[in-house]
Amino acid sequence: MKECGGGRSGGNLRPTRRVLLGVTELLTPSSPDNSEEAVLPGPLWRHALWVAGITVLGVGLGWASAQFRIGPEEYGLPPAAPGPQWPYLVAWTATGLAAAAVLRAAAARVPVYAPGPIAVVLTLLGTELSLGWRPEAPALGAMAGAALTAAAIWCALALRPGSRRNRGGGVTSGG
Repeated sequence: MKECGGGRSGGNLRPTRRVLLGVTELLTPSSPDNSEEAVLPGPLWRHALWVAGITVLGVGLGWASAQFRIGPEEYGLPPAAPGPQWPYLVAWTATGLAAAAVLRAAAARVPVYAPGPIAVVLTLLGTELSLGWRPEAPALGAMAGAALTAAAIWCALALRPGSRRNRGGGVTSGG
């Protein structure tokens, strides 16, 4: 029996593999040497799609996890409080877009360690905490500022001059 697609493509397995690799690449794009840090060059539409995808993932996971209590009632994270959720979801979507854009812009220039997971975690935590405690606008702004500051510090660590010299793990020799 002949495989659909023929050749070495594996028939129907190849499209599934491409989809799985695309989802994996969304969080941590692979480089030719499979290192966890890679420069992520590419066209602007690819960067914009990555930023949007990471933001939607972070806000969606934060919203989904806020629907349930995490941990015991005494000290665990509370579930989403009653009331409108849209203002908080919109605020964290904007914050997630900004944080992911900062991380992706830095990753397009120098290797940044795990820009996708960092952006997802910052957005997820902010969304979940906001939906559970429903902070007022000043506190929500402070939370968003803290998330953006954390993303900027993560990028600054990658952009500092000494960080590019020892990327291979060893000490470079003077010459």
